[in-house]
Amino acid sequence: MDPWLWLGLCILLAYTIEAITGFGSIVIALSLGAVLLPIPEMLPVLVPLNVLMSGYLTWKHRHHIHWRLLSTLILPLMLTGTITGYVLTPWLGAAALKTLFGLLVVWFAGKELWRIFGGRVAVPHNLAASRVITFGAGITHGLFASGGPLLVYALAGIQLDKGRTRATLLTVWFTLNLTLSVLYMFDGSLITSAGRLVWYLPLLVIGVWAGEFLHHRLNEDRFRQAVYGVLLVTGLLLMLGA
Repeated sequence: MDPWLWLGLCILLAYTIEAITGFGSIVIALSLGAVLLPIPEMLPVLVPLNVLMSGYLTWKHRHHIHWRLLSTLILPLMLTGTITGYVLTPWLGAAALKTLFGLLVVWFAGKELWRIFGGRVAVPHNLAASRVITFGAGITHGLFASGGPLLVYALAGIQLDKGRTRATLLTVWFTLNLTLSVLYMFDGSLITSAGRLVWYLPLLVIGVWAGEFLHHRLNEDRFRQAVYGVLLVTGLLLMLGA
């Protein structure tokens, strides 16, 4: 199969899953796509696509954003970490990136499955630990545009309602992915990927529509378990160099 056609199918699946469950479009598309394509070649396509979706949702839910948490803890550390990760990317090489990303995916999927089946409750971190993990989340975002797993872990135990958490995280992804898109524009990779980006735009729309349609027709808990199971297997394959 043409690897870019495969990425298109991954994008369609990823945005359908995000519309159903509310998480992980880039993590899912990147982990599945990395089976056939180098991570650095996919990011200038996947990141701008996410900017469009997260930008729309950020504006829609802007009244629920927790600005104090965003400005004092999350964004300063995440932005610094994201730029650090972006700078590190050429030094690591495609093979190392694939292995590290596989490790991140295995940790994330394994942790979520352990939580679901074991009934575990998130344990709060102290402020220093939260800051270190948040900076690490920024680095993983700069490397893979996938800072979500570590950031959610860093914020474990912070008492926010579902609406404020979602709006605040959407603002983080919009800001960081817009920053990465600008960096990709300056290094030329966004211009190179522009043609593919245009072709993939309808898949984003179709995926969101399909996910909205399926959202109330599927058992979301069972569906999440299946998604995490697929991610766990995919992450292992990436770590093993498949």
